[in-house]
Amino acid sequence: MSKKIFTNEEVDILSKNPYVKNVSIKGITYTDEFKRIFIIEYQKAKYPKEIFESCGFNIEVLGSNRISSAANRWCKGFKKDGLNGLTDTRKGNSGRPSDKEISLEEKYKRLEAENNLLKAENELLKKLEMMERGLKNKR
Repeated sequence: MSKKIFTNEEVDILSKNPYVKNVSIKGITYTDEFKRIFIIEYQKAKYPKEIFESCGFNIEVLGSNRISSAANRWCKGFKKDGLNGLTDTRKGNSGRPSDKEISLEEKYKRLEAENNLLKAENELLKKLEMMERGLKNKR
């Protein structure tokens, strides 16, 4: 993330751009459509600053550091996963458990796995206890 912090006026200006999904004083999230446009234009040998400027962004407001890091990130993602590498996956990977309904079979498998884990944990604790007893008896 860039160290440049946007002013409230800059946030207002950026939020009016159709290619901005979200903007705060600390960062900006671009639409997937803009990322696709960027890659297409970049492959036509256009410079990142030119692409941003042609899509209505003020280069001075964004800063060249933010533009170049976004360009590098999108190009890497595109080389690795194609157009899927450009999509924002933060929402889908929050680390929170999903609220979707799971079937009884899935619940059973999860409980069985948890049970096996607890059994293994108990066995480990028993072994450690036996080792401690053995050390105490040797003294």
